[in-house]
Amino acid sequence: MPTSSFSNAETSTQPSYDSERAWRPLHYFNLYRIILAALFVSAIFVRGNLPVLGSANPMLFQFISFIYLGVVVLASFAIRFRWLTFRVLTYSLVVFDILSLTLIMRASGGIETGLGMLLIVAIAGNSLLLSSRAANLFAAIAAISMLVEQVLANQDPSLTANFTQAGILGATLFATAFLAHVLSSRVRESEALAAQRGVDLADLAQLNQHVLQRMQSGIVVVDADLRVRLMNESAWHMLGLPTIGNTNNKSLKIISPELAEQLIDWRRGGLSEPRMFRPGGGSVELLPNMTALGNEARAGTLVFLEDTARMAQQAQQLKLASLGRLTASIAHEIRNPLGAISHAEQLLTESVTESNAESNAESNTESSNDLALDNPLDKRLLEIIHTNSARVNDIIENVLQLSRRDRSMPETIALKPWLELFVNEFVQNEGCDPADISLNIEHDDITAHMDATQLHQVLWNLCQNGLRHSQGHPRQPRLEIHCGESLKPKHPFIDVIDQGPGVPPDMVHNIFEPFFTTETKGSGLGLYIARELCESNQARLNYLAIPTGGACFRLEFADSAPYAYNSSTTSDTDTDT
Repeated sequence: MPTSSFSNAETSTQPSYDSERAWRPLHYFNLYRIILAALFVSAIFVRGNLPVLGSANPMLFQFISFIYLGVVVLASFAIRFRWLTFRVLTYSLVVFDILSLTLIMRASGGIETGLGMLLIVAIAGNSLLLSSRAANLFAAIAAISMLVEQVLANQDPSLTANFTQAGILGATLFATAFLAHVLSSRVRESEALAAQRGVDLADLAQLNQHVLQRMQSGIVVVDADLRVRLMNESAWHMLGLPTIGNTNNKSLKIISPELAEQLIDWRRGGLSEPRMFRPGGGSVELLPNMTALGNEARAGTLVFLEDTARMAQQAQQLKLASLGRLTASIAHEIRNPLGAISHAEQLLTESVTESNAESNAESNTESSNDLALDNPLDKRLLEIIHTNSARVNDIIENVLQLSRRDRSMPETIALKPWLELFVNEFVQNEGCDPADISLNIEHDDITAHMDATQLHQVLWNLCQNGLRHSQGHPRQPRLEIHCGESLKPKHPFIDVIDQGPGVPPDMVHNIFEPFFTTETKGSGLGLYIARELCESNQARLNYLAIPTGGACFRLEFADSAPYAYNSSTTSDTDTDT
């Protein structure tokens, strides 16, 4: 992005000979030369109107006039096609102006004719194009040419020399060169400043546009007639529009009738608090906030759209971050006494085994109070200690994993081959019948953007849960995996559908909370960690109820080129819901 500081060429008072700003004035000043030369040539044929021109030496006047016109016409082509460099053209034309105008003045009767004023114009015009040193140099050349012409006029009896007027004209030439150069320097500085400010404004407008388009909040600007003037990309996605396009002058009633209705109520003063709405009957709930863009009656309105699910997610993240630190601390403290209990259970088992061996060797030493492995009650108690110690250790491991997060590395995944490999691996590792799992993919070119390892963890967890809850289903398949794309907005998704009893309606809002489980052996962290992995990749994991029975967990991916991803996520998952 260009900076707001000027380069030396822009801030200097010297003209930039390679810029278009220098060639354009040279072209315009050469047009003045062509017009002036054409007037001199026309005076040859219309002498009645211009009696002074060429009166002293008509042949010299005619010769110089035609030469002057031919050279400046040729110079116009040289300027247009850049046959020579700017410096060479400018210096050559200035010298030619001084020489031609001095000779025309001599052929017309000398300095008394007033034609010396044309030299002032020539010096002033060229001083706008030249540096300060060059402008003074050519002013000196013009003044010397005036003095030389007066010396020659003094030697010619037919002409009258006037050195005083020549001196005044020479001083005027120097003053004109100085003032013209100062003014031209100011003009160039102002022009450079205006050009740089234009670049800065263009950069600022581009930056504002970039910030607006990259904001996660939806922004909609609406005029007094409910015509949309501006809508960023987030608002497009939130309102469920199919593709990003031009919404200028389109009515908000067409784009989002629900939002237009609230905006009308807000302008009338009948909307005390904004209401959440679902655009187009979709699954995303939006909360609008409206602000007037002026105090006039027909001022526009700025509408901010916030995704309530994202706001709830942020609040949940803050709450769970504190909970995670607390549980991790507790887990560390529990691990030490748990290790002591587990070690004591192992020692007790070894002691009982040795005691049982000794009692078998010495049949006369029996006591009903001794602890022995052949006692079913004692054996059951040891099994309870071992099983629950292992379960508590698993829970502690899962809790500690919540505080250890690995960086998400999203990549573009072709879902068809990836899912086929996943199903084969799952069947081999779980030892289930391949007919228990049905894979259905709408078309071959569906792609998703997510960390492949974390996607594997999420689907593995969902498939294990689905098969476990479908054990009582008599027919195959017991688990269905469906991959497709939603219509509005067009996002890829994966559905994991089981044939179990489903989730009771009163528990749907709790299944993704940590430590919530309906099983006695579950830790309640599996679905919670799976959703955490999805959200770290800007994906969504939701439960969809099936009226005919069973449960459906939908993993909906974000766009193929999302703007930002969370920097961390959990590293492992649990298979219990």
